Amino acid sequence: MKILVINAGSSSLKYQLFDMTDETVLCKGNCERIGVGNSFIGYKNYKGQSKKVEVDMDNHTQAFMQVKAMLTDPEFGVISKLSEVDAVGHRIVQGGDIFHESTLIDDVVLEKINSLSPLAPLHNPGAVQGIKAAQDVFGKDTPMVGVFDTSFHSTMPEKAYMYAVPYEYYKKYSIRRYGFHGTSHRYVSQMLADAIGKDIKDTKLITCHIGNGSSITAIDGGKVIDTSMGLTPLDGFMMGTRSGSLDPSVVTYIMEKEHLTAEQMDKILNKESGLYGISGVSSDDRDITAAEARGDEHAALAHQMLYYQIAKTIGSYFVALGGCDGMAFTAGLGEHQAVMRKCVLDYLKALGVKCDDKANEACDGQALITTEDSAIPVYVIPTNEELVIARDTKSICEK
Repeated sequence: MKILVINAGSSSLKYQLFDMTDETVLCKGNCERIGVGNSFIGYKNYKGQSKKVEVDMDNHTQAFMQVKAMLTDPEFGVISKLSEVDAVGHRIVQGGDIFHESTLIDDVVLEKINSLSPLAPLHNPGAVQGIKAAQDVFGKDTPMVGVFDTSFHSTMPEKAYMYAVPYEYYKKYSIRRYGFHGTSHRYVSQMLADAIGKDIKDTKLITCHIGNGSSITAIDGGKVIDTSMGLTPLDGFMMGTRSGSLDPSVVTYIMEKEHLTAEQMDKILNKESGLYGISGVSSDDRDITAAEARGDEHAALAHQMLYYQIAKTIGSYFVALGGCDGMAFTAGLGEHQAVMRKCVLDYLKALGVKCDDKANEACDGQALITTEDSAIPVYVIPTNEELVIARDTKSICEK
């Protein structure tokens, strides 16, 4: 079975084609700047051949036509015709209170996904466009499966997902904590359980997805009991350009003093805050690291704040879980920023965590980065959200 995995944004479309016989990635790539001009498609196959083509793509249907052309290209392609793709799995950010597991997409499901767009205005509309475009190109007879970022977090108890605002707003507008990066946390938690040699049902785990967008999740017996992101991906600790949690009065105070609209304030909190807002340098950690090395105090402060906030969140989840059998770092910074991991683990010495500095520095791929006598084993585990989507799609189609 060959499964195409799609992650569609408002102006982008990432794709990977899997051969599920052995879960090989046959090819992958992305379409960028859809509908905004100067668009292009990138492609790389399992043979190492790559290609980048600048081509007009006014909408997602045209983007899928370019994906089709790449997949079936006489020189670079990995299939001879589109009918060799048995199913398409779509990453969908917001499943709300409706979707607690991956779901076969039909017209009713598609409408429900679209109805959740107010809760994820930057993500769900792009996913809907991607699904409709896939149906246009592949036809409605090709199964489409939706895999939701929020579904893994649907096991959170009410005490964890509710906000302390009037209950009527939950009833009226579904205001609650949903959590995100669920597909990543799900994959990494299972890999972590395997790494420590336990059935996930017998574990208490903390998974740290640290990238430009970041979240941490507490998982008890394979089920999420709490997670740092909330109604939107803005909640939690500071990120590349997101503020993370703050005193709500900060928002109203700045709006009053600067005479800002809600839309302008939303842009500040989502696009101009976090590491970028504090450092004044960039949202890219590589740039901030370089600035800190040059003696930039604001860059150093941005890192200090981030490491402290990550450690505080981990500590709170240690309490929520009543202990911890293992912890993992994943995603861009989690997998590649050794200094961040070291600084966070140093904060956790009170919990008996002991960083193995040599292992941490040498880490390349999955690795244990704590000493043998550390109270909690901590691993770096590369995430693979696309594989989870492909597996779910295969499972649902076989049913």
